[in-house]
Amino acid sequence: MSDFTSNFWNLFITVLTLLGIIGCALLLWIQSRTRISKEAIAAGGVGTTGHVWDEDLTELNTPMPRWWMWLFWITIVFGLVYLALYPGLGSFPGLLKWQSTGQYKEELVKADAQYGPLFDKYRKQDLQAVAADPQAHAIGERLFLTYCASCHGSDARGNKGFPNLTDKDWLHGGAPETIKLTIMNGRHGIMPPMGAAVGSEKDIENVAHYVLSLSGSPAADPIKSVFGKSKFGACMACHGAGGVGNQQLGAPNLSDKTWLYGGSAETIMETIRKGRDNTMPAFGDFLGESKVHVLAAYVWSLSNEPQKK
Repeated sequence: MSDFTSNFWNLFITVLTLLGIIGCALLLWIQSRTRISKEAIAAGGVGTTGHVWDEDLTELNTPMPRWWMWLFWITIVFGLVYLALYPGLGSFPGLLKWQSTGQYKEELVKADAQYGPLFDKYRKQDLQAVAADPQAHAIGERLFLTYCASCHGSDARGNKGFPNLTDKDWLHGGAPETIKLTIMNGRHGIMPPMGAAVGSEKDIENVAHYVLSLSGSPAADPIKSVFGKSKFGACMACHGAGGVGNQQLGAPNLSDKTWLYGGSAETIMETIRKGRDNTMPAFGDFLGESKVHVLAAYVWSLSNEPQKK
């Protein structure tokens, strides 16, 4: 790791960048020294390099127009000035000391000064009241589309491994404050591999069919379900008797028809064998409590009907 943090790479990038610019300037200088003879100009402006092949194949001397070459010189000068003012030469920060993170923080300060009072006003209100406010709803929707839609979908109906937020099925609970806590601190849901605890591959198949039977799935084999019921004891510590789940642990309810990864016997068997590991990142430090408050109100409204004022 020290090879990548040593000063060598800083010098390597700096030297390579400068050599590239100097090489371009040298090439332009060499080309700019090419002149067409007066005789060639008088004959139509085309000269030759003096190289002839196969008796009549002549290499012409037609340099680029001067205005075009001056444009290249301007780009070289611009590049040198830019590298002097802004970061680009290894670890040299530039004379202006500009940083993208610094600009981002400045923009955040301006945005907080402009919109902070509005978010603070909503933060003092009850989440359900915020959900009923049309302006807050529109703001929450924009926040959701920006930060949440990539996982949960623009319609909030989720994807494989990412919960649907428009129904009333919640792993940790759907109360407004619980949703806010989830967004603030994130969640890390783990189901350990249970293949060894359940038993053989046949036992895993039987348990998968028993799990399907809990939600009344027609795909459940009744005979396999009977044999799988006794083996389901290895899963009851989290999912409870009857597979009703445990929101304190984030253990899903297996007796409804909501599936995070799919409800086929093959998918359930895969889950038992390999387990699942899902992480929702925390947005509290990134967005701040005021914005999370509005976002949580919007998410709550997706599966509830706010009382309009």
